[in-house]
Amino acid sequence: MAPSSLPPPAKKRKIQKHSDFVESVKAIEDQIVAAATANGSLNPLADLLELALEAKDAQDVSKAIYSLYRVFVVVVSGGKLNSGGDEAAKIVRAWIWERLNVYVDFLCGLLKDEEKTLRISALQILFSLQKHLSTAATASEGQPQFHINHFRKIVSAVLLCPPSSRLAQSSTGFLDADVLHSFHETWFSVHDDVRWFFLREAGTMLSSLTAEFAPQNLLSVLEGLATFPTEKAEINAWWVTELAAKPPKPKSSKNAESDDDDEDEPLEQDDDWRKFFDEDSSAKEKLSTKKSATRLHKLSTHQSLHSLQSHRAVFTRAWLTLLPRLSAIHDKMAKKGLLQRALNVMHRGVMPHLSRPVLIMDWVGGSVDYGGTVGLLALNALFMLMKDYNLDYPSFYTKLYAFLDRDVLHSKHRARFFRLTELFLSSTHLPAALVASFIKRLARLSLAAPPAAIVLILPFTYNALKRHPALMPMIHRHADADSTTDVFDAAEPNPNLTHAIDSSLWELSSHRSHWLAGVSTMSRILEEAFTKQSYAMEDFLDHTYGTLFDADANRKIKKEPPVAMDMTKGLFGNEGVEGDVVSELWSF
Repeated sequence: MAPSSLPPPAKKRKIQKHSDFVESVKAIEDQIVAAATANGSLNPLADLLELALEAKDAQDVSKAIYSLYRVFVVVVSGGKLNSGGDEAAKIVRAWIWERLNVYVDFLCGLLKDEEKTLRISALQILFSLQKHLSTAATASEGQPQFHINHFRKIVSAVLLCPPSSRLAQSSTGFLDADVLHSFHETWFSVHDDVRWFFLREAGTMLSSLTAEFAPQNLLSVLEGLATFPTEKAEINAWWVTELAAKPPKPKSSKNAESDDDDEDEPLEQDDDWRKFFDEDSSAKEKLSTKKSATRLHKLSTHQSLHSLQSHRAVFTRAWLTLLPRLSAIHDKMAKKGLLQRALNVMHRGVMPHLSRPVLIMDWVGGSVDYGGTVGLLALNALFMLMKDYNLDYPSFYTKLYAFLDRDVLHSKHRARFFRLTELFLSSTHLPAALVASFIKRLARLSLAAPPAAIVLILPFTYNALKRHPALMPMIHRHADADSTTDVFDAAEPNPNLTHAIDSSLWELSSHRSHWLAGVSTMSRILEEAFTKQSYAMEDFLDHTYGTLFDADANRKIKKEPPVAMDMTKGLFGNEGVEGDVVSELWSF
């Protein structure tokens, strides 16, 4: 009988099998490296690649892909893929490229592998190969290069997420969180060249893709962009270090041809879209300088990488390509979620970096018409276009007024809505009739609103009245709760025609009898003299049932509550009236 300390036979065979695999991989790797150094036959490269493709165990696959990586680095660094040479050299180069493409496709599939270590390892190898291929191309061409053909495979893998060929695993098509995080933290949000080329290629590629998950993957990448240059001096981080070299100055001649640094890039395809983003020089710019700025489509790739305007152009194009694709998704729930995600970053992470923010006005306007939470979030972007970029949108306040329904007071975005509405109505130049419609509509909605929403509406109304003294008659006018005598037209969609300014705020006055002490106390601010400064809305935005309860429970008691009652008059105040049934029931 075998000792109990020995492993079971199955585990022993597995360890032996893994050891044999590692030895085979190491032997083939040494053979290829020796052949590459001595300019010998590279046929064992096919055997090593076959071992990697057929391996099923995660450890074996990891050993094989790193072995292939080291081999290809030796081959690439040795100039085996450089152009030139006789016919035999061309045949060998084509054969190596074929093996390399199979290897890269295998790595792209591993980005969706069920094993996390393989996913991250595959991404790291892909970008490391990008650096080595670009460096080799730079040495061959004599000027900085970024190997675009290899990078397009990376972009395609990020957008499409092909399934892993290991164990025939199925794929959902969506980018895994760990791969996305590593891509952001190591490359996309760090290196300017990686970001520029990814934005350019993703914008081009997405136009021809039909998969519905591709726009979501691109949105996941773009919404996580942590940094973007706002000055030319901030363009200073490079994954391919050769691109850090200062490019030659753009040619000023009108007839000068635009030369591209990358022989793999089709010039016509790249130049066409860049013409669209060339910004026209304003009169102020023409007075400040006599030199005419070089148009984007006349810049080479190397010059574009060092141009802030070019970075903004590829960023703009990527978003302009993505946004219509998000709106075209058929699944309503998925579409709503994606639109919310895009609008959440639109005002702070997208619009400030666009070449011309007004280009997204049609999409933003359509999102406002979508209604609900999506429309509410789109109002912020629309207001920024009006305020900062002079967009003319006459029906803005009509759209805003349409959002005032009972749902907005129960929404989880209630605080954000009031914050935005306070901003939208902050101008003292707005018509008093318009502002009166908003506060009257909110007052009417407060009758069926939760206490936390009423606590928001009361200081909001106080600030509006303080800002527009012409509305003061609304709180001094006789309050009548009978809706038949209220001149306010609640069914009128145009806030300028509701006659709210001729009505009263009897709804807010009714809250003096609210069951919650905090609400009833707050409602009395409209009865006092308006000598107080405007309320800071931030102090009221985060109230919930829990915070209101805590505030009431922790309130300092000025007058002790009674702990006993006088029963001489009976529980209901009846003094022994003859025939009083209630008093008789309470007589023991």
